[in-house]
Amino acid sequence: MLRPVKNYETTTNVSLEMIIFAILDMHWTNEHITWQPDDFCGMKTILVPADILWKPDLIIPEMTETYKDSQSPYLKLFYGGYVQCWKPQVLVTACKMQVHKFPFDMQTCNISFRSITHTDEELNLKAIFNSTEATKWSHDYMDTQYEWLFINITTTERIFDYFDINQSMIVYTITMKRRSVLYSFNFLLPILFFLCLDFASFLISDNGGEKLSFKITVLLAVTVLQIILNEILPSSSDRAPLIVVYCVGVFGFMLLSLLETIVVMYLMEKDSESRDNEADRDRSLNEDSGNKHGEAKFNCNGAFETSV
Repeated sequence: MLRPVKNYETTTNVSLEMIIFAILDMHWTNEHITWQPDDFCGMKTILVPADILWKPDLIIPEMTETYKDSQSPYLKLFYGGYVQCWKPQVLVTACKMQVHKFPFDMQTCNISFRSITHTDEELNLKAIFNSTEATKWSHDYMDTQYEWLFINITTTERIFDYFDINQSMIVYTITMKRRSVLYSFNFLLPILFFLCLDFASFLISDNGGEKLSFKITVLLAVTVLQIILNEILPSSSDRAPLIVVYCVGVFGFMLLSLLETIVVMYLMEKDSESRDNEADRDRSLNEDSGNKHGEAKFNCNGAFETSV
């Protein structure tokens, strides 16, 4: 059950194989288990229960939930001391997302493997696949990709300083790109169409209230889309997403257009009132002037006098 080396200063090399589809297997060398196949009827491999032999105590720091795996209950032993362990796992990990360019963003997430107790002098982790091979195998295994489009995997081996203890670590960096077609057709284009409708509303006559009610309706529609955006937009970002700036800009243009309509209608109403007042004033002046001319004529014809 202890680390399988004859000399405690010997480093145990554990090779790890991972693609985006699953964590496939690990293998290492057990120096205490060797045999000659010719002495055992040519048998080169055997299966033994996984609980009776030492296994690497690897953890994933980014993991947020318990393992959901179907780990094999057996280990495969080869005659030269080579031990192979199958451990396909489904992991839920934490990844800080940068959504400044949402929905045209690309994300990079890390999945790290290190030992819980062993130092780098005792346990050394090595990746079986390099970055190119891991990317190729991942593309071959992934039949369908939904919201995210897988780009590549980058493999990095480094030494991790954990409370003044150096530990071997493998870091797999997964790069993904969001599929933006759905967001473009369901969100970006409708807002652009609403903006065009708002600009087209300038052709509506200002005499009635249809123009003002139409603009308010379009503005409310954009507000509903902004509420939907707030629900679908990830919140783990340090910068304001460009799509939010886009929506706020469109909302601002439409708000200014609505205010302009209100001001124009107010000025037109004031101008109409002013014209009505001038017309009433001119009418009253004309009536007064007519009365005065009639009185002068009467006096001239009757009394041959004029009064001013």
